[in-house]
Amino acid sequence: MSQISIPAVFMRGGTSKALMLQPKDLPANQSDWAPLFCAAMGSPDPYGRQLDGMGGGVSSLSKVCIVGPSSHPEADVDYTFAQVAIKEQKVSYQGNCGNMSAAVGPFAVDQGLVIPKDETTTVRIYNTNTKKIIHSTFATPNGQTQYQGDLAIPGVGGTGAPIKLEFIEPGGATTGQLLPTGQVTDTLMIPGLGPLTVSLVDAANAAVFIRAQDLGLTGLELPDAIENRPELLATLESIRCHASVAMGIAPDLESAKQITIVPFVALVSPSQDNPTLAGERIPAQEMDLVARVMSNGQPHRALPLTISLCTAVAARIQGTVVADVLSPKAGAQALRLGMPSGVLTVDAEVHYESGQWQAKSGAFYRTARRLFDGRVWVNQP
Repeated sequence: MSQISIPAVFMRGGTSKALMLQPKDLPANQSDWAPLFCAAMGSPDPYGRQLDGMGGGVSSLSKVCIVGPSSHPEADVDYTFAQVAIKEQKVSYQGNCGNMSAAVGPFAVDQGLVIPKDETTTVRIYNTNTKKIIHSTFATPNGQTQYQGDLAIPGVGGTGAPIKLEFIEPGGATTGQLLPTGQVTDTLMIPGLGPLTVSLVDAANAAVFIRAQDLGLTGLELPDAIENRPELLATLESIRCHASVAMGIAPDLESAKQITIVPFVALVSPSQDNPTLAGERIPAQEMDLVARVMSNGQPHRALPLTISLCTAVAARIQGTVVADVLSPKAGAQALRLGMPSGVLTVDAEVHYESGQWQAKSGAFYRTARRLFDGRVWVNQP
């Protein structure tokens, strides 16, 4: 079987890495993309390491971003996110990656899709997965993306230039509704567990929020501790599937098993001394709540940015399980979320208008870096 090559850039965006491609270099029919993406990432791999491709064996390193000119009147570029499964030949387009969104603006400038006019550039991004607009603002001295800077983000060694991401009206990104069931809390009947109180919220990506203590957890478990408990993973997957049906993402439980990227599962608990993957323990007073998130069947080693935003939105909605665990000292300022790699700060503007909760915007800062460019080689499908 012969190999073919595709022009590509490999980038870090926040705490993720992905191949960055342009649609002009791909088949015109999107249904033909999946075999190429799986081959490029090294999937399926029964060993879970993706050694025969660009993937890294975890969901945050098995991603592809497709960026090209936009047909949307309020955007400069279109951005499609593809989550590539590791052990299966499967590609999901059902959600966005907030971390990789940080790389889209710089990529657009570097590739000449957007021409900077000032020392700072704002690239308006239309995410085709969620049908939402993202504003990415970053430094472009002398018409070039600045990657070096002093901003450190949890989970990434070193520092970089800040990239501000502002998600415009992020509510209903997956389901069309900020609160898909119309309720701030719902009760799911989980086999082997019984009734479970959750909050089903959809902002930037859909998520089901659960109090960690309701599953007999402290909320401080690190990813390996969760991954080493198959019975817990099975319970979390069951919750995810039941939430998917309740949110209208899937029509039934069997269908929900095939839609693996959304909803995300978020375990939340009150602020407490938070252990990190770096071996530190962050004092409780430095955060407003603690979160652990399941992403594509795996415990995330930081927090997906879209779910960080969704968590901040949920925390601003009175009566949700997230608002219930929020520190009483948390004010109107940006929220500090404790997670496995440290503390992530995210701001969300939420209002109650005409009898409904509305998410106006959410914003946070990330860094990104261009790692290499050239051509990625794949076996011809």
